[in-house]
Amino acid sequence: MKDWMPRMEDGQGPRYLAIADAIAADIAAGVLVPGDQLPPQRRLASALGLDFTTVARGYVEAARRGLIESTVGRGSFVRASARKAPQPERLRAADFTMNMPPEPDDPDLIARMQEGYAAVARDLLPLLRYQGFGGSPLDKDAASAWLGRRALVPAQERIFITPGAHPALVGIFSLLASAGDVVLSEAITYPGARAITAQLGLTLVGVEMDQDGILPEALEAAIRRHAPKALYINPTLQNPLTITTSEQRRAAICAIARRHGVPVVEDDAYGFIASHGPPPLAAIAPDICWHIAGLAKCIGAGLRLAYVVAPDAKAGWSFTGAMRAVSVMASPVMAAVATRWIDDGTADTILRFIRAETAARQKIAARHFEPGTYLSDPMSFNIWLPLKNGWTRSAFASHIRGTGLGVVASDAFTVLGPPPEAVRVGLGGPLSRERLERGLEFMAHVLEAPPEVAAGYY
Repeated sequence: MKDWMPRMEDGQGPRYLAIADAIAADIAAGVLVPGDQLPPQRRLASALGLDFTTVARGYVEAARRGLIESTVGRGSFVRASARKAPQPERLRAADFTMNMPPEPDDPDLIARMQEGYAAVARDLLPLLRYQGFGGSPLDKDAASAWLGRRALVPAQERIFITPGAHPALVGIFSLLASAGDVVLSEAITYPGARAITAQLGLTLVGVEMDQDGILPEALEAAIRRHAPKALYINPTLQNPLTITTSEQRRAAICAIARRHGVPVVEDDAYGFIASHGPPPLAAIAPDICWHIAGLAKCIGAGLRLAYVVAPDAKAGWSFTGAMRAVSVMASPVMAAVATRWIDDGTADTILRFIRAETAARQKIAARHFEPGTYLSDPMSFNIWLPLKNGWTRSAFASHIRGTGLGVVASDAFTVLGPPPEAVRVGLGGPLSRERLERGLEFMAHVLEAPPEVAAGYY
């Protein structure tokens, strides 16, 4: 039996979570290895001066994380499949202001992902060579199968594998517009699009919205007034408002854009997360749509991959030239990993986990905020939280920074009119449900009183 004792420090939060965290930390440090037997719960409780229930809950939490397994009559052991947790430096490297999916914590799923990665590494040398832009036929076949889940069936010559959605947006916008030209977007939109259009010298103009997305009449007026070169839109689980535009509204938007000859750039970052969402705009009007299906939200941002569908083969030729200047090619190693995971079903398993965990986290948010006081969707990685009781977005974001949750003020998203007093609150990433619960509980508590009351906590 391992003579193990967790390091328990004051201010760590609930004792049972501290025990589970200590088990995870010691596995990461190599102090505990697979097969090690932990002390009996009653003996550990006595040694720590805690009640038995607290220690029992700590072991249950560690088992839930896939770190240990307990058998009546035998005791508790470090699981053979337990993997060393990421080092603190890796956790600190996560940018919590990004809208992140929940990270898989199932040891079996993580092992399956690692096995796929290892399988790709066995044929590594060819993947370290320069390759033509757009991806190999094998990778395009996997992309086609993946896009088929979104009712898209483009010819392979229209599919391109790019190093993420951001470079794809740079390439597409540089094809469609020149410095000084106007690009339309939702009134509150994705900050990445704002940054990219600004870098290219383009003018991003917001279009009025309602609870169903861009208003058709407002789009018609904006096109007549600004003669835009493109419309950028994020129609499914829109970041940050969590809106999903209905199929009827999508058809109206496409009809207006086609009538005026305005190309549509569809950022479908969250399209795969919504299990029964409307078809993409590119399925409704493929002749005018550039479709970007990034893998960051549905598999993992570290892959840095996106599948782009061009309106036609000719547009694809121009896109290839523009992208070669930006990035030469997507990483063949990462493309091969994505292809492996798609082909062997791992990608679908990751996606199912993300959906289930996202729904669970949205339920946590619903426990702390009254219906109608915030915007959300059961499948969105964030909530949009209008502030009350005199709180400004900057004061609120500063005050709750210590919760560890990613909170971004509305300024980052606003294209039309003054920024509202609201923030985007991220629910995903490597945070545990327990830390999320504590953070949201604190937020809800803070909003119950004006900022003057909370000033004493600074």
